[in-house]
Amino acid sequence: MAKVNPDTLDLKDRVVRTNKVQKTHKGGRTMSWSILVVVGDENGYVGAGIGKARAIPDAIRKGTEDAKKNLIKVPIVDGTIPHEILANHGASQVLLRPAAPGTGVVAGGAVRILLELAGVKDVLAKSIGASNPVNNAWATINALTSLKTIEDIARLRGKTVQEIRHGSAAPGTVVPTAAVAPVAAVVLSAPLETTKIETETESAEEVTADVAA
Repeated sequence: MAKVNPDTLDLKDRVVRTNKVQKTHKGGRTMSWSILVVVGDENGYVGAGIGKARAIPDAIRKGTEDAKKNLIKVPIVDGTIPHEILANHGASQVLLRPAAPGTGVVAGGAVRILLELAGVKDVLAKSIGASNPVNNAWATINALTSLKTIEDIARLRGKTVQEIRHGSAAPGTVVPTAAVAPVAAVVLSAPLETTKIETETESAEEVTADVAA
C-alpha cells in the first residue's frame, strides 16, 4: 500500500484508551502511560497508533505521530462500505456490514471512533470476540484495509465493471430452453399411454364375456 503523506490532510485526533503502567524497580515503582490514539480526516483516511511516556501529554503526542505513520485509505461508496467484511486481531473479531442511508454508525468503542474519523456515515458493526479496545482497533484497521471496490475487483480479474456486475454472460442473453422440451413431451405422453392400455384391457374383458355367453 502506498504511503500516505499526513501533511496534505486535515487530520483530527481522538484518544481511544489510556492505560497506566507501573513497573517495580529496586529503588521503587516507576509509573508510565500507554495511550491509543486514532487520527482521521473524515474523508477516507484513518490511522491508529500507541504512544508510551511518563506523562500523558507526551504519550498522546507519540501516539498521534505513530497513528500518522499508519494512515490507510478507506473505500467509501455512497457513505457506506462497499461490502461485508470480517477481520480479526488476536482474540478480537470485528464484523462490518453496509447500511442504508440514514442508518448512521451503529458501533461502539474503538470501532465507532475509527469509522467516524474514516468518514463512514452508515455502517453496522459488531465486535464478536474479546472486548479489548486495542485489539478491536487493530481488527477494525485490518477490516478497512481488506475492503475492495468493484473497480478493484474488475482490475484484479482483468474484466470490465459491466462484466463483473452482470456476470460472464452479456446483458440481454437468452438462455436456450431446448433441453426442457423432451421432458415436457414425456410428461404429456404418459397419460395418453395409460389411457390406451386401459382401453385395450376393457376390450379384452368384453371379448371374454361374449365368448363365455
